[in-house]
Formats: sequence, structure tokens, C-alpha cells
Amino acid sequence: MAPSLDAVSSLRIIIVGAGLGGLACAIALARRGHQVVVLEQAVELSEVGAGIQIPSNSARLLQSWGLGPFLDPHVVEPNGITFRRWESGNVIGYTKLVPDFRENFKAPYYVVHRAHFHAALHRRALELGVDVRVASRVVEYDLEAPSVKVETGEVFLADLVVAADGIKSIARKLVLGGFDTPPMATGFAAYRATVDVNKIKADQDVAWLLEKPSLNVWIGEGRHVMTYTIAAGQSFNMVLSHVDTTDPATWKQQNALSEMQREFLGWDPRLVKIINMIDKTLKWPLLSGSTLGTWIAPSKKVMIVGDAAHAMVPYMSQGAAMAVEDGGALATVLSLISDPTEIPAALGVFETERIKRTGQMRDASLLNGKLWHFPDGPEQRLRDESMLPEIEGRSFSWSANQWSDPVTQWWAYGYDAESEIEKAWTRQRKRGQYRRT
Repeated sequence: MAPSLDAVSSLRIIIVGAGLGGLACAIALARRGHQVVVLEQAVELSEVGAGIQIPSNSARLLQSWGLGPFLDPHVVEPNGITFRRWESGNVIGYTKLVPDFRENFKAPYYVVHRAHFHAALHRRALELGVDVRVASRVVEYDLEAPSVKVETGEVFLADLVVAADGIKSIARKLVLGGFDTPPMATGFAAYRATVDVNKIKADQDVAWLLEKPSLNVWIGEGRHVMTYTIAAGQSFNMVLSHVDTTDPATWKQQNALSEMQREFLGWDPRLVKIINMIDKTLKWPLLSGSTLGTWIAPSKKVMIVGDAAHAMVPYMSQGAAMAVEDGGALATVLSLISDPTEIPAALGVFETERIKRTGQMRDASLLNGKLWHFPDGPEQRLRDESMLPEIEGRSFSWSANQWSDPVTQWWAYGYDAESEIEKAWTRQRKRGQYRRT
């Protein structure tokens, strides 16, 4: 029989924002027995974008939270990740995902359309009794009550307010005492697009990309292209990253398609052929947050999570996964307290653990932005040589491919956010008892 998930003290919790992170947090909390209201400013729930990866550290949590019935019909499980040289497409690195990740990390590595992921989270939240309210834009926070006021004038009181309001978070400035520290431009941008798989199947030069589910990443100087199928294999997702130091306010989305095509002239002809199949694309700036001094308001009753707290570039495909981990860690630590007076202590443990974990993942993501984008030359050759054993099936103890590198792989994908926060809480309790004696 599985152990009880019920929190010792059931709390009233408001979550601001019904994006991926907000809904994941709501699910994690509701399944522990907390009363959760999610306030979303949009008049209807939707997700902008295309594909997203659900790595094993996130998939393990989502499966245990009961997302399977809602998510499984839409996901694709790639066999592996293949790194390719920019100009030829020759294989220079490889990570085997199936069955290795399931066996080692007790969970699959999935890719899925963001809209399908979002819809699955929403349905599971409703199934658990979460009150999800759209057209509910929060215009005022009371950090002491705590409470929030929405545009209609309605006020919501709670034991805890969790702001999962994204990169442009309003709550972050309040939590930081009035001085915001927003994520900064990295000098990179990404085009996001999808291609109808029927177009690819019809061209013998590129149809091989669909023979089995896989991720393919072309890497070169200042640029890379990541591809994989989503929507249960019916759509081909592409993310095309490149150096761009211009002001996003000057970008014209109507020019994005032609600009994207120019960025990758001279690359692997097969890749260029697929890029030319793209009908439309959106260009996004890639931002990365700094390590914040705190995620929690001085009252210890209002906090930020997800991209509001730790935005990162997508080069480890862990942005949304970190938000899922936030939800799991927060729900776990709050389930261990005996009454609301212990919320500040629980949040302190949560903050310490999560700032460390997300900071490490942010740094690993930025590192990939360097490793993948070397110009041809000595550094590029050393990187490729370090990945050669992956292709040849030889054993290795280190790789510049962070998906394959043994230390990084276990640290990134073997991490259990719920177990680790429980250990941290236990350590904190023991230290407190020691001090009292």
C-alpha cells in the first residue's frame, strides 16, 4: 500500500499564473490535500510555442502525480539524441535514451507539443479539485495578509501566495523589496517552428529523419538547430538558435522567415531543405536570470517560483522541468509541517534547496551555449573528440555532451526533487534539535 500523501496541515494556497509551472505546482499541492486556487489573467488557457522536452527528472514526478492518462496519448519518446556537424550533418555525438534513461532514472524522456502538455496539466488539476479561474488578472498583493486583489475588485485570502507569473513577473519586484532583477538578454535568439511530417516523408533526402523517434541537433559557430517530432509523431518541431544582440523591440516578425533562412545558408543541405519547408516562424529572445537573493517576501507568506525566479536558456531543455520540480518540492515540504506557523521554516528549506538546484541547471544550460557554438578550430575538435566514444560504443568517463556525460547525466536526470527536499527538511529539523540541547 502506498504511503499517505495527505499534508498534516491543509493550507489555503493561491497560485498566480496558470502556465506550465503554475498548473504543475497546483497539482503537486492539491494531491497533498491543500486547497488551491489558480488565478490566470488570460480569458482562456492556451500555450504559445511548439515543442517542449520533458526530461526524466520531470517525467518521474508527472507520472507519479497521475498525468499519464492525459499526457501519454500525445508524447513521443525519442530513441536518442544525435549531435551533427553543421556543414555536413555527420554524426559527432550520441546519447542513447531508450532504454537507458528509463532503466537508470526510473522515468522516460519525452517530447511533446506545449499545448498538449498544458492541456494535460489543466485537466489533471481540475480532476484534483483545483479552482482554476481565468480572466482573473492580479492587480494588487498584500504581502502580510496574505491576499491578492484581481481586476474585478475581488480579494482572495490564503495562508500562502505562490506567484508563477513568468519572466515578466510582477510579484518578483515585491518579493525583492521593490527593486526588480529581471532576466537579462544572453545575446542569443531562437526561431521556433513546426513542419508537417508529410512534407518530410515526401522527400527522400530527408525522410530518414522520421524512420524512428529521435532528437537531432546540428551544431556550429554561434548557431544550432534542434529537431524532433511531437503531437504523437504528426508534427516536426524545430528550434533554430543564433547570435542576436539587437533589441527585440526592433524585430519584425513578418521578416522572421526570410531572416531565419539566411542565418543557416551553407549548412547541411538536408537541414536547409527542411528549413525551406517552414511556412511560418516566431523569433524569441533567449534570457537568463541571475541568482536572486531570495524568492520569498519578508512576511514569509508570498513567494515566486518557475521562470519568475529562475529563467534560463533552453540549452539543457530544463526550464519547464525546473518549474515542475519547484511544485514537487514545495508540496512535499509543506506536507511535513504540523501547522501554518511552520510555513516560514518550510519555505526557508525550500528556497535554499531550489536556489542551489536551479542555479546549477542555469549554469549548465549556459555552458551548452558555449560548447555547441565553438567556431571550427582547436576547441571544436577537442569537443568532438570527447564525444567520439559515444558513437563508437566505447566506455568513457567524461563527455562534452552533457546528456551523455556520466556525472552530469546522473546529477541532472537522476535528481528527485521530492526526496531531496524531504532530506533537507529532516536535516534542518535535526540541526534545530541540536541547537536546543
